[in-house]
Amino acid sequence: MNSIAVLIVNSILLGIGLAMDAFSVSIANGLNEPKMKKSKFFSIAGVFAFFQALMPLIGWICVHTVIKYFKIFEKFIPWIALILLVFIGMKMIIEAVRNNGKEEVAGVLTIRLLIVQGIATSIDALSAGFTIAEYGIFSALLCAGIISVVTFIICIAGLLIGKKVGDKLSTKAQIFGGIILIGIGLEIFVSGMIK
Repeated sequence: MNSIAVLIVNSILLGIGLAMDAFSVSIANGLNEPKMKKSKFFSIAGVFAFFQALMPLIGWICVHTVIKYFKIFEKFIPWIALILLVFIGMKMIIEAVRNNGKEEVAGVLTIRLLIVQGIATSIDALSAGFTIAEYGIFSALLCAGIISVVTFIICIAGLLIGKKVGDKLSTKAQIFGGIILIGIGLEIFVSGMIK
């Protein structure tokens, strides 16, 4: 498989893993507002997608400014990625088990609350900047774009599920997302150690 194909596949998987919190919140938002207009669907998914793309880029910029001046940190990137992604993945799994699918969203979803949700569900994506640290600017932007598109699609699905099915899948989605993040952390660690 060539490097661009690997980049696309890893970005899709990373996007799926990172979008699971936004998916769970989208389900809750759909439950909270069953008569939501389609334009609001796209607004909610768009906010989540924007933050999921922005955070990895911020992380990538931070890593590159540090590594540019301190090359010694380069050998620690696989370790940092492993630790962060395993930590985030385990945290998602533990929270899902503890909450047992009880996701609460109170009141009408305002733009302010939506932005808070977007930041809260994407803050974990900041650490993805460490996982894509070896990418050039084009690859980092492509990765962020793919993560954004994946998040958008997943959030639309979450909103639809929330309206139609209920919140029974939210816990399973978080567990699945946690497992994916742990798997990506292990893959990045192993491939970083093989170099």
